Amino acid sequence: MLAALYHERWEHESAYYALRHTLGQGRPLRSGDPVGVEQEMWAQLTLYQALRTVMVQAAESRPGTDPDRCGFTIALQAARDLVVQAAGIATVPDASTIGVIGQRVLAGLLPPRRPRVSTRKVRSSVSRYAERQDDGRPDRSRTVTCLYVAILEPAHEQPALPAVSRDDRIATYSQRRRHRILDLLHEEPGRPWRPRDIAARFGDVTLETMYRQLNRWAANGLIHKLGPGLYTATQWSPTPLPPAEIR
Repeated sequence: MLAALYHERWEHESAYYALRHTLGQGRPLRSGDPVGVEQEMWAQLTLYQALRTVMVQAAESRPGTDPDRCGFTIALQAARDLVVQAAGIATVPDASTIGVIGQRVLAGLLPPRRPRVSTRKVRSSVSRYAERQDDGRPDRSRTVTCLYVAILEPAHEQPALPAVSRDDRIATYSQRRRHRILDLLHEEPGRPWRPRDIAARFGDVTLETMYRQLNRWAANGLIHKLGPGLYTATQWSPTPLPPAEIR
């Protein structure tokens, strides 16, 4: 079931296209105030849901028909024709039939959709046409023949951090939090540390305080910030002094 649904992950975009372009024809909403905008949006969503319901009922009336083959544009045009022509407005439709909209949808079924097997690509923030870096994935679409599912063991629950940080302003210099954390980072200068790992290591500081202090120390140059939530020891080397002039 999951393998079959994977190829349909993109279909939510069809709903956005139908609402914005097919129903709205790409035009902005006409209302000029929040109440009117809300009313107009609810009207479009209601019409969209009603048409989709009729399309599904039409597909179910013909066993084996995929609802994806029902054309939304055909259903919308059929509904417009009924409104403009005012056909059958004085008669109650038979509940056992699918109605005019359903009949037109079934008469113009789309061809079966092919599975979407295109490779996933991340758009570049600079250019949408930029080449993707070599990440080991194929550059062309390939047919999916099998899937492998890896079951991972649940991660161990992390210990809860204290709700209040210990005030170490009266502690000796060697026992202050900054001194102890700097010693910890310099023990493994190449290791990136996360604030939660450091806070759990000492057990006397909240996660919020740990984030705030690490950011301040990184801004002052005491430690180095590699990225969001990653810190390491600052690699410092003395700058050699220029040779003294010989007089």
